[in-house]
Amino acid sequence: MASERVGHQTVTWDEELVPSERGRTVAPSPRCPVEVALAAVSGRWATLVLRDLMGGPRSFSALRTGLPQLSAKVLTERLDGLVAQGLVRRDRSPGFPARTEYALTDAGRALRPLLVELYRTGEALLRRRDLA
Repeated sequence: MASERVGHQTVTWDEELVPSERGRTVAPSPRCPVEVALAAVSGRWATLVLRDLMGGPRSFSALRTGLPQLSAKVLTERLDGLVAQGLVRRDRSPGFPARTEYALTDAGRALRPLLVELYRTGEALLRRRDLA
């Protein structure tokens, strides 16, 4: 475990939880890898949109069909946000009518292990809650 002085305290960092300097913060930071990962999947419906895109490129209407309770407005907002973060790519084909397809970028596909682990952790927490 690494130690360093922060103010008047010595902080000991768990090397598995905080393996690099970027995570050794004493307040939320946009440069902290954990904060970056959480921001990538934050927002209502974001994880479900990412999950559906893990299966391959989808049109807007295919995403709406797969998530019928998601409004077009919120889906547009989520997709715009994911595109802005560099997690999703928007491809428009020429012609009439123009076709728009959404696909994960390499950065978006890199979220797969995080989503899998979030699911596993959620399942474990639900089991514990059900046993309590």
